[in-house]
Amino acid sequence: MRILWLKSDLLLPLDKGGKLRTWHLMRHLARRHEITYLAFKEPAQPAADVDGMREVAARVETVTRSEPVKGTFRFYVDAAMHLVDPLPYAVGKYRSREYQQRLNTLLATEAFDLIVCDFLFPAVNLPKQLPCPAVMFTHNVESEIWRRHAETKSGAMQKALYNAQYQRMLRYERQTLARFDGVLAVSDADRETFAALYPGAIRQPVHVVPTGVDTDYFAPDGTPHPAPRVSHAAPSTSHDAPSTSDAAPSTSHGAPSTSHAAPRTSHLIFTGSMDWLPNEDAMQYFCRDILPIIRAEEPGVTLSIVGRTPTPAVKRLAEEPGVTVTGRVDDVRPYMNEAAVYIVPLRIGGGTRLKIFEAMAMGKAVVSTTVGAEGLPVTNGEHVMLADEPQTFARAVVSLLRDVSRRGELETAARALVLERYDWSAVAGSLEQALVNIADRGWRPAEVPAGDVPAAAARINLKSEFSPLKSQGDAL
Repeated sequence: MRILWLKSDLLLPLDKGGKLRTWHLMRHLARRHEITYLAFKEPAQPAADVDGMREVAARVETVTRSEPVKGTFRFYVDAAMHLVDPLPYAVGKYRSREYQQRLNTLLATEAFDLIVCDFLFPAVNLPKQLPCPAVMFTHNVESEIWRRHAETKSGAMQKALYNAQYQRMLRYERQTLARFDGVLAVSDADRETFAALYPGAIRQPVHVVPTGVDTDYFAPDGTPHPAPRVSHAAPSTSHDAPSTSDAAPSTSHGAPSTSHAAPRTSHLIFTGSMDWLPNEDAMQYFCRDILPIIRAEEPGVTLSIVGRTPTPAVKRLAEEPGVTVTGRVDDVRPYMNEAAVYIVPLRIGGGTRLKIFEAMAMGKAVVSTTVGAEGLPVTNGEHVMLADEPQTFARAVVSLLRDVSRRGELETAARALVLERYDWSAVAGSLEQALVNIADRGWRPAEVPAGDVPAAAARINLKSEFSPLKSQGDAL
């Protein structure tokens, strides 16, 4: 197939969960399909990031766009300008005449068999009528993220602002998903949420693309760590977004010097892009409500908060003794190896957290909230420890710090699960079959001019060309 892949950003550097997921899936798809990739890029983005995309796409098209840094005056001015926009801010900020023109040119001059819209955001630039079937690849239920934001806010003004964004996202998500010939979700939980929120609006079935992990790269301490499968950017972790323009890390101790550092017996770690609001909330919540309870039992406990672009609120957490805020790091694995317990105290979120699978692949004991592990096929007490209240979360962490044997059981079971079921090659085979099926079935006459249907259908003839994949999906 000839696939047009739409995204709001380049995948490189590989530093966020959604980017990592897409990279690994596209890497497998590119072996058998021709992909054109259209995305925004930052003005100062290195040319190597654009060139590196050619490992997963035959053609790369970019539109330059500058994103205001969160917390700056420009960011607040930009957000204020969207207060009366009927679109949610997270979507409206990606509306772009230049992106629309580039997209329209590609659709007019190239014969694509399928469009993949990666996340909701690029869809704001789609024309009303499409010349081929289209798939929406969701990584979250975006409206749920905004609902949870609104629920966790205490001030009346903040709660009202976030609730307004939630209502706008709910409306936009419903209308947008209804346009597509197929929808991909990253978990059964997301699929069920879509069905509950938008009954009858989404074309069925919604196909689940499970979360995967590179189990060779994310391996336990003491096992080989092969070089990353790209030559120019090492995978980091979910929602870490390293940038060469980031300020120097703010730390209370030096970075680990090797990937085989011995775990510190009372050390905890959280990884994530620290300008993402759910991660910021998680760390403020943990340091304010949970860490003091842990230190009442284990006074020597330390914490590393690892990830790009920490907000001012996150940076202030480093003022607490024993709390490190690293900023951007080139390789997250040495930091993870240092930790005895990996924490995921998220209260807001959707989709699935690749960070948990990466920690599990490295043989780390994970303590998470239910929201943090949402959508992942893990069993509480066997693969991870789940706790939603400060007291129970703290108790789970303390018990694992003290009981090395119990911690080892959790670590062994966690890695065994991801090794057995969640290598990216198996996930990509499932995705490929779903894309072929959607392209095969996907004409929607209401969205295609009547005179164009026969010519378009004749052009792709997908059923005869791709039906053998039903027995080849595991060969990727």
